[in-house]
Amino acid sequence: MVFFSNPRNHLDIFAIFAVGFNKSSTLTNILPSQTNEREWVRLCQKQDRKGQYAVYQHYAGRMMAVCRRYLGQSPDAEDALQEGFMKVFTKIDQFTEGKSFEGWIRRIMVNESLMKLRKNGSIYHKDIDETWDVGQPASALMQLSTSEIEAIIAEMPAGYRTIFNLYAIEGYSHQEIGHMLQISEGTSKSQLSRARALLQTKMKNELV
Repeated sequence: MVFFSNPRNHLDIFAIFAVGFNKSSTLTNILPSQTNEREWVRLCQKQDRKGQYAVYQHYAGRMMAVCRRYLGQSPDAEDALQEGFMKVFTKIDQFTEGKSFEGWIRRIMVNESLMKLRKNGSIYHKDIDETWDVGQPASALMQLSTSEIEAIIAEMPAGYRTIFNLYAIEGYSHQEIGHMLQISEGTSKSQLSRARALLQTKMKNELV
């Protein structure tokens, strides 16, 4: 388990796991092997430390990937992860039973990442209502590996990258993105079109 320390302005979330665990602790002896999301939620609602630890162990890697898609390889991504899990554990009663627990955690991580971007002034969108679309670069996508595509997306300007991630990866609508980023729906569509155009150009360059 990797512990991210952040001495700047908040308590390291993973300090809550420091008591009662040793290096031999694993998920198999923390929770029954058949434990599912419902059981994890129940344990977290009881503020059970072992349950919280299990949730972190299971989801932290993929949630760090989510944060880094928006914030890159920066300390802000680690901060967003820590602060996101703090919200997961302190606001667990807001989780709706029957919904995807992972999806709920993911939305929290996306929101934390967007808050970091706004705080740093990294997102700037010119309010443009007209939309232009260059289409999906499907043929080029088929010729590149996932890691190559992710590297290209990571090089996009923050505004383009943010909207592309929210729409193409997270599945938010333009109306939802507009609300989240406080921009018009038309601006979201326009920025996505420009992001696609930039992605297509960069992919063509990679294939040359």
